[in-house]
Amino acid sequence: MSTTPYIFLPTLPPPLEGLTELALDLRWSWHHSADTLWERMDAELWSATHNPWIILQNVSGERLQQLATDQDFIANLQESLETHKEQLASASWYEQQYSPAPVRQIAYFSMEFGLSEALPIYSGGLGILAGDCLKTASDLGVPLVGIGLLWQQGYFRQTLDSHGQQVELYPYNDPTQLPVVPVREPNGNWLHISLPFPGRTIILRVWQARVGRTSLYLLDSNDPTNRPADRTITAELYGGGAQMRLEQELCLGMGGFALASKLGLNPEICHLNEGHAAFAVLARARDYRIAHGVDFHCALNATRAGNVFTTHTPVAAGFDRFSPKLLTQYAEGAPSLFGIPAATLLSLGQETPGGEEEPFNMAYLAIRGSILVNGVSQLHAQISRGIFQPLFPNWPQEEVPVIPITNGVHTPSWDSPAADELWTAACGEKRWIGGQDHVESDFRSVSDQELWTLRGRARQRLIDFTRRRLVGQLTAAGVPTEHIRRGQDVLDPHALTIGFARRFTAYKRPNMLLTDPDRLYRLLAGSQCPVQLVIAGKAHPQDTVGKAMIQQWTHFITQHPELMDRLVFLEDYDILLAEQLVQGVDLWINTPRRPWEASGTSGMKVLVNGGLNLSERDGWWAEAYTPEVGWALGDGAEHDEDPVWDRKEATDLYEILERSVVPLFYHDRNPEGCPSRWIAKMRESMAQLTPRFSANRMLRDYIEQLYIPAARLYGERADEGLVERLCTWQDTLNRFWNRLHFGDFQAYEDKDQGLYHFSVPVYLSNVEPNFINVQLYAIPLLGKGPDLHPMQRQTALGDMPDGYVYTLTLPKSRPIEDYTPRIVPATDMGFVPIEAPHILWYR
Repeated sequence: MSTTPYIFLPTLPPPLEGLTELALDLRWSWHHSADTLWERMDAELWSATHNPWIILQNVSGERLQQLATDQDFIANLQESLETHKEQLASASWYEQQYSPAPVRQIAYFSMEFGLSEALPIYSGGLGILAGDCLKTASDLGVPLVGIGLLWQQGYFRQTLDSHGQQVELYPYNDPTQLPVVPVREPNGNWLHISLPFPGRTIILRVWQARVGRTSLYLLDSNDPTNRPADRTITAELYGGGAQMRLEQELCLGMGGFALASKLGLNPEICHLNEGHAAFAVLARARDYRIAHGVDFHCALNATRAGNVFTTHTPVAAGFDRFSPKLLTQYAEGAPSLFGIPAATLLSLGQETPGGEEEPFNMAYLAIRGSILVNGVSQLHAQISRGIFQPLFPNWPQEEVPVIPITNGVHTPSWDSPAADELWTAACGEKRWIGGQDHVESDFRSVSDQELWTLRGRARQRLIDFTRRRLVGQLTAAGVPTEHIRRGQDVLDPHALTIGFARRFTAYKRPNMLLTDPDRLYRLLAGSQCPVQLVIAGKAHPQDTVGKAMIQQWTHFITQHPELMDRLVFLEDYDILLAEQLVQGVDLWINTPRRPWEASGTSGMKVLVNGGLNLSERDGWWAEAYTPEVGWALGDGAEHDEDPVWDRKEATDLYEILERSVVPLFYHDRNPEGCPSRWIAKMRESMAQLTPRFSANRMLRDYIEQLYIPAARLYGERADEGLVERLCTWQDTLNRFWNRLHFGDFQAYEDKDQGLYHFSVPVYLSNVEPNFINVQLYAIPLLGKGPDLHPMQRQTALGDMPDGYVYTLTLPKSRPIEDYTPRIVPATDMGFVPIEAPHILWYR
């Protein structure tokens, strides 16, 4: 397949033709070697957008002719092009680390991707995580491509009206103004994907965005041959009702896998970033069934081995659910869409298959269609095991198959220019590529003065940005000229600067600082140790509680105009604003209600810039926090929606700020003016946590813990005989499991030897002995994993040809009555319990 620019550009003089290549590769969003080119083309537009594609589309022909004769500019362009090509062609970390490559192709499905404001097809953390994953894949040379949807509106843009209320705007994403190009077939035709829907066929256009070494492929339904309603399927991210959401997820999963096949990607791994993409497992199984002439059960077994699922949702209510009637409408109205009966489809997404009223849960489909599942922090994996335990009835929660791989951020995208200089000097240019074992020790050589200079430069840069943005915001709102003039001078470049920015919704408790308005006022109004606060965030258009929280902040600001110099609410929180905030603040505050923050990544982004965190012990901070790297709220327990506890934590937040944070920032300064103890925390936070919570580490964990094991198993299942044996194993267990039973369990202690002896007869009915394992189980001790011991099969019982005695001897280490036998499925062909959730306990 080829790609062709679908653009309206001025005709570029031959010496400038390389500008298109640079502008169309979103690698510019984190590699800044060509920034001077764009700034020279249009300094004002570059300052406003930092978007080369917009600059290239708006530059005048006259200006282009001037640049075409500017030898310095041409030399700079050629140097940038050569550097760009050399870096993309050089041997990658993945090539050097793995030879031969254990995984040749990964397709990463996500409903949203946050790469840059130049491509606004994201809403929040899920999309930013997906974008950071693609960027890191490019850096490391991991063979991963993104598959998503090209949203005509993306998520809404936010303004505040004269009453401080949120107003939503939905600007159109004109593809001709985005850094994407159509994908063309060999004959030159625009590549399209056809998707059968009830009573019609949906046509999806295919676009490509270049992201360094990798690509993002995007589908959109706005094709003129579709009926008007179908053209709007990809109109608005997370917009519409249940049917619209179902159709969007069908386009992502079914359409996305069809696209991967048509492009010839043949991915070994399909990575589902949340349950939105779960229909991809059905498309993959359907294609395998058709190609190999097997039933759906065997097709799913063959392809499941190549599917992995990352869940980001910390509460069961957060998963997408659809009514059985709606799913049946699509399964029966377009039989070729899924290729399976409606009853089979529904059974994959219901806790109890066959329930006529039970909703179809996309996360359940993703789990049943994947070989490996991960949560996005250690705490979230634990919570997810509880959420998904209904799919594994009678299994202990700690054995529900969800592993933790904590999220990380793409550090080159989030570091300030000053931070980049400092890290490069201390740890080298390739510090975020490949292994990072040396980073922590190398960074410790940075002096106090260098760290404090970093904070001063970054804080000043944030203040300059805030003033410009606030002036524009106030001018657009029509406020008095006096207020606009004051906006030009807000914030103090030497004051402790706190940032708080996120989605405004109840569980994030974004108004915790307003619990005691008088106390907040005193904190911000102090003259001896000045504190200033920059806030940003959006509420979902239907979240009236979240909108009210925004208005509480704007009212507080309005009621205290004397605090305008210390307290700023910046509207329209987006990637560009997030970059400036995480780069410039001294302290980042996060106050979610544990355990509802699955991971959270905003606080990770301040690490590389020397910002510190004050956060609830939730998500990533629950595993990152130690006293030498920041501050924590909460006691590490869950308190649900308890207003008494919320008030207590608000009081704790004020106490930490007043008694710990502010004094540490202002007191104990050395003769050079550096707050030594504050800088000590900075150094520990930067050295310890930045590499640990980077997308570099995250993607390497994906490779080792998800991709390589899944690819190995997927390769083994190319053997159709193995798949057939796996199906036979599952079918046998399904048919005869209820006939398995125990005899009398015997347990006695040999006090002289300090040993326990256990034995139990097991009657297997028609199940082969090697199809099961008999284990001795004890509830895990605090802080330890499952206490499991395989029992040994002895000779068959004489009177029962399918009965065997299983025995085990253990050293005495805990009370004998703690132990009980159980039977679980066993195979070397697959994973238990995800492919066989049976379990039988002794009485």
